[in-house]
Amino acid sequence: MSKEHILIVEDEEDILELVKYNLTREGYSVTGAVTGEEALKVVASSSTDLIILDLMLPGIDGLDVAKKLKENPNTRKIPIIMLTAKGEEVDIVTGLELGADDYLTKPFSPRILLARVRAVLRRHLKKQEDQTEIMIDGIKIHLGRRIVQLNDKPVDLTFTEFELLVLLAKKPGWVFTRSQIVDAIHGVGYAVTERSVDVQIVGLRKKLGELGNYIETVRSIGYRFKEIE
Repeated sequence: MSKEHILIVEDEEDILELVKYNLTREGYSVTGAVTGEEALKVVASSSTDLIILDLMLPGIDGLDVAKKLKENPNTRKIPIIMLTAKGEEVDIVTGLELGADDYLTKPFSPRILLARVRAVLRRHLKKQEDQTEIMIDGIKIHLGRRIVQLNDKPVDLTFTEFELLVLLAKKPGWVFTRSQIVDAIHGVGYAVTERSVDVQIVGLRKKLGELGNYIETVRSIGYRFKEIE
């Protein structure tokens, strides 16, 4: 089940409870806020993965809430879905220009809202992964650009060697069997022998030079990336 934390900012209690019920049933952790001020306090005090934001709120309205969030370096990357009765083109454009990831007008279908939530969270996760760098000792791996550097010098890896390095480096100390490695890189049922993993490991270690020692053999089981103490 999903465990992402979603904040719903909605002053109409029946809509708030409807959205909260559907999201909770899908496995999300959900918090409700009925004013813009309350929403900003929630975001400041807890980790929030997505905000469903009404525009017509008492006090600080939804557009001002979105503006404050996007101006703050600590909250600007939180995705926002605007959910509102204001469906004019100018309102939609304004919301999107402020940084909203999606815009849904009332009345709405809970199923469509859930689909939008899943899509926005997927895009946000993909964007985060594409921008992520793994840095261990002299090894730098840029996931989105698919670049590996050793002490700031580029290393030419094959597709499989890159995927293998990322798999191990993401979980230092975690032991992967040969079959798990094949399934993770190529998918279940791919016609590659487990022995071919050994060949790939030898080639990868060679290209990493002295840092190839970070890839450790676990006898009779598989391989792991050395855990840094």
